[in-house]
Amino acid sequence: MTTSASVPTEPEGAITTKGGSTGDTVTDRLIDANHQYAAAFTDPGMDARPVLHVAVVACMDARLDLHAALGLELGDCHTIRNAGGVVTDDVIRSLTISQRALGTRSVVLIHHTGCGLESLTEDFRHDLEMEVGQRPAWAVEAFRDVEQDVRQSMQRVRTSPFLLHTDDVRGFVFDVTTGLLREIDPA
Repeated sequence: MTTSASVPTEPEGAITTKGGSTGDTVTDRLIDANHQYAAAFTDPGMDARPVLHVAVVACMDARLDLHAALGLELGDCHTIRNAGGVVTDDVIRSLTISQRALGTRSVVLIHHTGCGLESLTEDFRHDLEMEVGQRPAWAVEAFRDVEQDVRQSMQRVRTSPFLLHTDDVRGFVFDVTTGLLREIDPA
């Protein structure tokens, strides 16, 4: 088994590696786009404290446009993303800094339908170890039941001794086909 990602055919309008760019890689295209962005950029005069005092933890899935889905503007929230939107030690670290140093009070957890972690198992780590000769220190955090995984994530936030504000922690499943959020009862 190889764990290296294959490069899919790009959909129309996607950033590609050739054509229209001064560089040959996707990163070169992103840098070109940044230069265009920076040419019209005006400092919004914000600080790092989110206006809405909320931190959103979500999956890194490219189909989730969190700002659009939640009606957020630049500066409204802290956004923490990883594979599966899993509440790991590093997410707790980020939430702790977000709350204790930057004033957030609420936590919104967003998982989604059709998550890639539903098709993986912890065998992924074993396969990776066989391929590269070293076992990853991290867990895959694969799951079969997205609702139960949201509940587990809510519990991890609510029971963390490092977080000051655990009374407003809510979890949701984003439906990638409808764009709707469905709230998960923590029970």
